Amino acid sequence: TQKWLKAQLRQQPPTVLDELLEITAQSLVRTEVAEHYEVIRELGRGKYGHVMLVTHRQRGTPMALKLLPKASTKLHTFLYEYCVALSLATHPAIISMFGIAIESSQYYGFLYEPALHKDLISIIKPRDGIPEPAAKHCAMQLVSALEFIHSRGLVYRDVKPENVLLFDPECRRIKLTDFGLTRPKGTKLKLVAGVIPYTAPELSNTADAQGVPIDTSLDAWAFGVLLFCLLTGYFPWEQSLPDDPFFEDFMLWQQTGLGEGLPPHANGKRLTAEAALMLRSLLALDPAKRSPVSGALRYVDCPWRLEDGHSEEAAVKP
Repeated sequence: TQKWLKAQLRQQPPTVLDELLEITAQSLVRTEVAEHYEVIRELGRGKYGHVMLVTHRQRGTPMALKLLPKASTKLHTFLYEYCVALSLATHPAIISMFGIAIESSQYYGFLYEPALHKDLISIIKPRDGIPEPAAKHCAMQLVSALEFIHSRGLVYRDVKPENVLLFDPECRRIKLTDFGLTRPKGTKLKLVAGVIPYTAPELSNTADAQGVPIDTSLDAWAFGVLLFCLLTGYFPWEQSLPDDPFFEDFMLWQQTGLGEGLPPHANGKRLTAEAALMLRSLLALDPAKRSPVSGALRYVDCPWRLEDGHSEEAAVKP
């Protein structure tokens, strides 16, 4: 392990993250999960692994344990995700870590604070979204977390409701998790998986190209799609490609600059002109003209939905 990691690090000048990777590789706790932790239940499962709610057998501390199968996970992939998460965990809207990484016979794993109210996707009502005050609580905390990540020279690259953990049902306390796709700004990237609603258009046609240097504008785009989902309860399109009719509508709406509302297929939600302007700026087709994530803060004192702008508190303070 140490020889392999040193060879990796010789390929580029060492950074704080590189040093953290090397230290973690040397200090991995080799143990079977059942020796020190009692598994309570599964909290979530994804493409790359699953998360269990566990308690420490001696101290009784509840923890979330993320397990990545060794058979399908490279050691560097695991160490990178863990170390990035550890380096960002001081922010109040980013998941806190226990600083424990383990290696068992079948898994790599690390421990972090459990979120017992599930994730943001679990409270989004189809065709409805979430209450406006909750959406604004989410927006402000996510802006803070993403700006913190960006200040460290990183691009998060995985903004979606499944990665926003809830610590209360009203979203007054949420935390960003899952840093497996986070990369340094400027890293060249070409799309290797399918286009999804959160994929910025500049990445949608890179499969045969050399790739594009990633930028914080990718997070701004995905954040705009997330806010759209929170306010409407559905995706604005399935793919950010011209052959998606909804995305084609959106492109025309962006390019013409006509109308204060949303594109025709989304107008039924009757969002305010301010909400439409917020989404238009975060979802600018040209990444150079796209608003940073902090641009959303200009609109938190304005109503976002016409139907509840007068019935719910429009301005939500942190």
